[in-house]
Amino acid sequence: MAVRLVVTITAAVGKGAELAQAYVARCAEAMKEPGCEQFEVFRSAANPDRLVLLERWADQAALDVHAKVNATRPPLRPELRVGSEREDYQYHRTR
Repeated sequence: MAVRLVVTITAAVGKGAELAQAYVARCAEAMKEPGCEQFEVFRSAANPDRLVLLERWADQAALDVHAKVNATRPPLRPELRVGSEREDYQYHRTR
């Protein structure tokens, strides 16, 4: 069953554009991973220092592999963000 992640990211004040740009390469890398169906970052039009990362994985196993791969990548510059929240959903098509 597919797994959807919604990660809300708060950039440091005035760093939203820079943080969004830093995610471009990360998103491209993740999209090449087996089982990755979506890995995109969106920047709020109302608050440019607020971003949302949408991920969709074919199943929990693919997400688990991603977590291991992601742990080997260098972190994004920590001074670009002040926090994040993650929500996980099991995907059930309703229509």
